[in-house]
Amino acid sequence: MSGYQLALQQLVDSALPTGAFAHSLGFETYVDAGVVADEADFGVWLSAFISQSLTYSDGLAIRFLYEGWDVGELDELLSASLLPRQVREASLKMGGRLLEIGAEVYPSPELELYRDLVATCRAAGHQPLAFAVVVRSLGVPLPEALAAYLFATVTSLTQNAVRAIPLGQNAGQRLLRHAADGVAAAVERVSHLTADDFGAVTPGLEISQMRHERQRARMFMS
Repeated sequence: MSGYQLALQQLVDSALPTGAFAHSLGFETYVDAGVVADEADFGVWLSAFISQSLTYSDGLAIRFLYEGWDVGELDELLSASLLPRQVREASLKMGGRLLEIGAEVYPSPELELYRDLVATCRAAGHQPLAFAVVVRSLGVPLPEALAAYLFATVTSLTQNAVRAIPLGQNAGQRLLRHAADGVAAAVERVSHLTADDFGAVTPGLEISQMRHERQRARMFMS
């Protein structure tokens, strides 16, 4: 077993206390509007989210950090590209918790540098960058890091959809099985993207995320 395997499992486990259970990242807006009402509907939304937001934002940011881009520069790009306020705040809340947890269980000079930038207000502290800094210091190869991060996000969203729509537990597992193919395709797609592709997300997803903060009743923070 590779030395990083158990550490990676800990970092992507749904029990990691980053607060992911409190965020829908926009799908609750579709649920409220009646557009997402069952397993098939959520599967369509999840596929779009994987191929857009997770690929062109989080996934590409992780790849760029692995390739040596300055973490402060990437942090600024993420802050600028995450237009919906709630989604931007979600990234910072989960990123902040991941930075705290990482400092306690998997400290590294790279992580301390990013934490110092955040503490001195020279960076915001986004979730995908916090994750990438930690796992790169552990020696996790980029393809494995990308697949683990994307699938962990998909798992959290699916668990939240099981509660919110609601769906059965078996439906959630079927969704995850199908989403695994989308995650594999996203990892491959990320490897071919350029800096010009960063933040290229379908407007409909962003609009739904913006509308969420004015929704009459909500289960989630985003």
